[in-house]
Amino acid sequence: MRMITFFLVGLTVHVVFFISIFDIYFTSPLVHGMTPQSTPLAPPASRLVLVVADGLRADSLFTLLSNSSSRTPYLRSVIEDKGTWGVSHTRVPTESRPGHVALIAGFYEDVSAVAKGWKENPVEFDSVFNESRHTWCWGSPDILPMFAKGASGDHVYTHTYPAEEEDFASTDASRLDTWVFTQVKSFFETAKSNSTMKASLLEDKNVFFLHLLGIDTNGHAHRPMSQEYLDNIGLVDAGVAELVSIVEDFFAYDGRTAYVFTSDHGMTNWGSHGAGHPSETLTPLVVWGAGVHNAQRVTEPQPYNDGYLQDWKLEHLRRVDVNQGDIAPLMASLIGVPIPVNSVGVLPLLYLNNSDQFKSESMYTNAIQVLEQFKVKMTQKKETTLSFLFTPYQLLTESKQAEFIRTARILIQLEKYEDAISLCQSLISQSLEGLVYYHNYDRFFLGCSVVLGFVGWTSYVVLVILKTHASLNRHPNLTKQIPSRNLARLCVCVAVVIAAFLLIQRSPITYYIYCLLPVPVWYSVLKESGTLKDLIRLAPSLPLWKCFGYFVLVAFGIELLVVSFFHRAVLTVGLAVLSLWPLLSGLFGKAKLRSLSWFLGCLCLAAFPLMPVVGREPNIQLVTCAGLLTLFTSACYLWSSRQRTPLHLSDRQQFVAQMLHVAMCAYVPSLTHSSLLQKQGLPLLNQIISWSTLASSILVPLLSSTRLFHRLLSIFLSLTSTYLLLSTGSEALFPPVLSWLMFVWINIEQEALLAQGVSGRQELSTIDFSANIDITKIRQLKLDDIRRSYFFVFFIITAFFGTGNIASINSFDPASVYCFLTVFNPFIMGSLMMWKVIIPFIIVMCTFETIQVATQLSSRSLFLIVLVISDLMALVKHFLISSSWCRTMAAGWTLAQALATM
Repeated sequence: MRMITFFLVGLTVHVVFFISIFDIYFTSPLVHGMTPQSTPLAPPASRLVLVVADGLRADSLFTLLSNSSSRTPYLRSVIEDKGTWGVSHTRVPTESRPGHVALIAGFYEDVSAVAKGWKENPVEFDSVFNESRHTWCWGSPDILPMFAKGASGDHVYTHTYPAEEEDFASTDASRLDTWVFTQVKSFFETAKSNSTMKASLLEDKNVFFLHLLGIDTNGHAHRPMSQEYLDNIGLVDAGVAELVSIVEDFFAYDGRTAYVFTSDHGMTNWGSHGAGHPSETLTPLVVWGAGVHNAQRVTEPQPYNDGYLQDWKLEHLRRVDVNQGDIAPLMASLIGVPIPVNSVGVLPLLYLNNSDQFKSESMYTNAIQVLEQFKVKMTQKKETTLSFLFTPYQLLTESKQAEFIRTARILIQLEKYEDAISLCQSLISQSLEGLVYYHNYDRFFLGCSVVLGFVGWTSYVVLVILKTHASLNRHPNLTKQIPSRNLARLCVCVAVVIAAFLLIQRSPITYYIYCLLPVPVWYSVLKESGTLKDLIRLAPSLPLWKCFGYFVLVAFGIELLVVSFFHRAVLTVGLAVLSLWPLLSGLFGKAKLRSLSWFLGCLCLAAFPLMPVVGREPNIQLVTCAGLLTLFTSACYLWSSRQRTPLHLSDRQQFVAQMLHVAMCAYVPSLTHSSLLQKQGLPLLNQIISWSTLASSILVPLLSSTRLFHRLLSIFLSLTSTYLLLSTGSEALFPPVLSWLMFVWINIEQEALLAQGVSGRQELSTIDFSANIDITKIRQLKLDDIRRSYFFVFFIITAFFGTGNIASINSFDPASVYCFLTVFNPFIMGSLMMWKVIIPFIIVMCTFETIQVATQLSSRSLFLIVLVISDLMALVKHFLISSSWCRTMAAGWTLAQALATM
């Protein structure tokens, strides 16, 4: 197989494997075609006011001040007198979009939905707004449009401020909330004199939604413990008090308004959110008004052992915790609209102040609504599975469903409301379990198909290595392989059977790809069976003890790397072991200075995996230090190179210009953050420098000399400049330390090559990669090349997890991009952070290419070994991953693997 064909096939296999992770683990749980369900009894409220304080932590609202007063006197009085309160537990990812979907639609978006946008709907879904008669919304342009777009009809009205107002560098982000309250007040004032608007407002089943972004913006900009954040909470409390007064006055205090105050997510002490820290997942919930219980005083201990009741001085008031998705059915029940058909929330009855009949009917409606989703999901899976292969969810067969419904109706008719409620809750629980069962129904089948294809691909790559790079002498009697024609016929028959099976089951097109891909892959493997026979024949003559030792080391190394996906500190252990390589291999005696540099470089790099990915307090001085370290190491590299090969004038001028640029980029973050602290905004000059640096970081190295060392140094300086602008603390030191170790690795590999008896070593500063390659100097693979390839994979993962990773991008500190922009733009900000994560990748990949040239080995040879190691890692992770975040990291690693090896 030619190299270009091999490349395309390998790329296809890896792309399929990458997509399969999302198709198997990240498919949308939503189904459509359910009938909306509503309670037949009259609701207690005619209208609902929903206030969402974006980014508000539960402890920030409930904790008293040092003088025992509250920073939110109005909401505190509601909690202690006329409302019911609790903690709403959110789910990862703790972002605005998934949080609002859970609140208003009652279901939890898949973790990958956070990357699909704030303004557009990845999937269509029902919501309380959609089921209402009218909904009026005020707030952020990033949140409101998605509910207006998802609504059927034209009854959701949005009022948003310009997106440019969401500026982290603003002097006072609380003005966003002031704008919302002012607009609502103006709205009701206008309605008093507008008969058409007033008539609409006086109808039932109306919703008023206030999205308050100021708290979240101030938290990002100044941290949740800052005075700006805390003052913003007080402003919101005063605004809610005035809002209630305005609403009650407009509706003549008719007692038919219900109020819900909550948050979409919390925030860490360092101003980020997206992960699963309690400060991010615990949000306040306060409900009062029509149909809601007044404060319930208790004397017995409450079933919460988290210590918050004592900290918040609320142990004497009943606390009712809910899952975030439970708020949607609560709001629907209060105003009598159908529960959103996609909701998986369970109605929290302890919030309702109504008759037992109303509660039982509402819970029955909730149970039927969830059961409808289960029935649709079951029907869909049954229609796409052969009858003799279909395995129904045994706890909720069709007969058991009918029995549940019949018994519940009888209990309600007999006025045994408590029993009916208990039965309905049991039905909801089993329906939700059944939904998960059918959602994951094909997971094992698809997983096996993908693994089979990937094992076949890895086997084929191993055979290619043995055949073309291992100097195997073919025995004339063993050259005969399985007849190609018969093998091809067999594979075609297998493919036809698989395709027919999938066609009968009406499977999606992606199923055909996952199930048919192993057929041509294994066909290629079986065609090369002669190579395997050769290896078996030559096995007695190979140094088996050395091969076995390499096998054990590689197996242990792969396990080490896989464990690092779950525990980053394992990389520190790996780097500590790697630091001893020159000593164990005997290179220390031949290159003491380089071996010592390697040892120190590994130990310095080993410190980074021990540092938190998120949660660092900004330390701009470290960014400046990183710039100085970059200049120092670059000067040392140039000085050592000049001793052997003098620099041309043009090269010298370019390196001086790049080093001055690094110095400037090390100073820009300090100047920017100083300006923001003084609330003077982002200086335009700093912004121009930052974007110009980003744009030139790819182009400038192309202007440097084609000599290997000079091009590598130019790439390092360009990428480090951008990295400094995206740094806020100790992570800025990562590229200089990594680059130092990479330069040492290049030099020490040349020493290792000399120790193996390979002659013809060239100085790095004299190698011109643009020159024609002397094919006679390209050598065959050796066992030590496995070690080189493993080092590369290890350093790639270290670059991936050293300071950040795909899974932590959701939790990044917005301060990292302040040199580029301060106005909230998730796509640009996310892209910048992705580039920051990729920069160390590029440094490692360029280093490995340099080693390939310096060690006189064809790139295809090392590429194949790296491919085998990384594919084996992917297979091990496929069997180990279980949690959603681990699957996200696996998807990120598969992408990284494609970048590194393709």
